Amino acid sequence: MGKDDKSAVVQTTRERSALLVATLTSFIGPFMISSVNVALPVIQQDLRMDAVELSWIATSYLLAIAVFLLPAGKLADIHGRKRIFAVGLAIYTVGATLAAFANSAAMLISMRVIQGIGGALFVTTGMAILTSIFPPQKRGRVIGIYVSAVYVGLSMGPFAGGYITHYLGWRAIFLLMAPFGAFSLYMTLRHLKGEWYGAKGEKLDVPGSFYYGFSIIAFVYGATKLPELTGIILSISGLLGLVFFIWQQKRSSMPLFHIELFSINKVFAYSSYAALLNYSATFGITFMVSLYLQFIKGMSPQAAGSVLMAQPVMMALLSPLAGRFSDRIEPRILATAGMTITAIGVLLFSRLGETTPVGLIIANLIFLGTGFALFSSPNMSAMMGAVEKRHYGLASGLVATMRLLGQMCSMALATVVLALLVGREAIAPENYDRFLASIEIIFVISGFLCILGVYFSWSRGRLARPGR
Repeated sequence: MGKDDKSAVVQTTRERSALLVATLTSFIGPFMISSVNVALPVIQQDLRMDAVELSWIATSYLLAIAVFLLPAGKLADIHGRKRIFAVGLAIYTVGATLAAFANSAAMLISMRVIQGIGGALFVTTGMAILTSIFPPQKRGRVIGIYVSAVYVGLSMGPFAGGYITHYLGWRAIFLLMAPFGAFSLYMTLRHLKGEWYGAKGEKLDVPGSFYYGFSIIAFVYGATKLPELTGIILSISGLLGLVFFIWQQKRSSMPLFHIELFSINKVFAYSSYAALLNYSATFGITFMVSLYLQFIKGMSPQAAGSVLMAQPVMMALLSPLAGRFSDRIEPRILATAGMTITAIGVLLFSRLGETTPVGLIIANLIFLGTGFALFSSPNMSAMMGAVEKRHYGLASGLVATMRLLGQMCSMALATVVLALLVGREAIAPENYDRFLASIEIIFVISGFLCILGVYFSWSRGRLARPGR
């Protein structure tokens, strides 16, 4: 076998190993999120939580990821992406295992924060590893498979979570992550060969990391306290902190966040804005519809999970195809079509009422799944394809940051509206009218966010496809 043949075999082995490990780990987080969402009513009863505390089970996880994503991406570039990837898996697994033994709302939310920190470490490095290994002409297909694994996790989560909760209890969902996480860690250390750096020898911008983390925490926690004076002060402080963070990053010699990617790269910037708006509008769908099906329709957790599967199943089926098409068709065309479909579906959900047929809910979930699949893979491919190779680690972190910030904003929106209309009460028949009003407000706002996202998706311009 010649030298070129050996190199080709080594490259093929690396590509397959990286895709296997990244795909496996991209399944874990979404599976946990969606399965826990189905178990929320049971958790509420077991730990005696109110509606706002219940929303923090998801929000705390997303908040921790959002706070640590950018520092994690920089640490991965400095110390090695595989090393940080593996450490993240270990932390995530420990956090999930301890959450299974939570005996209070505070302990469960704390363990979700630990999970979020671990998740930040492997979420921000997985995409960077894939993009570092695979050539540009395969990027759309690979990202489509990666995204499809996310949606397989989302689709299996409600179904499996419902049955696990019904037969084994909600704690079993978290215990399941122990063997799953251990196996993923073994696969990473055993089969993912090589190491990748992007900023070896640099140092982490600790002040920048602090400013960013403080700003995100203040803004999101403040949003949950609105319209109280404390909430207003914290929210404004968070926004001002982000402005100061951007000012500080422009002057940092080794910035955590490269502002120039947004100031001079329109394709990357507008793709990022579209992703932020899309996730801000759609992530709360599973949370709100799960509560609607169980409280308003009286469904069991497993029945509600079966209905909720419709959306992510369509995402899982169509994302690889959308990724392949984005290698040949201008990504903004596919992504804009997907965002338009999503906007229509979200606005339709604002009309949910006590007599809405379950069949119509399933049909709209399928419709939304189609739109989201058309948007997600092409938009992610456009973001990674719009930057130079030396910025892959940063771009991967920003892709994940936009996704998680959007998911966090979506949950913050749901939390604020529930706090204003339902208050610190358990969801019960006496406040079902206020709960339905909350659903209408949340989905109307989300629909308009999608419409704004359509503008950014189309206005980003054409994606140049230079050879790397």
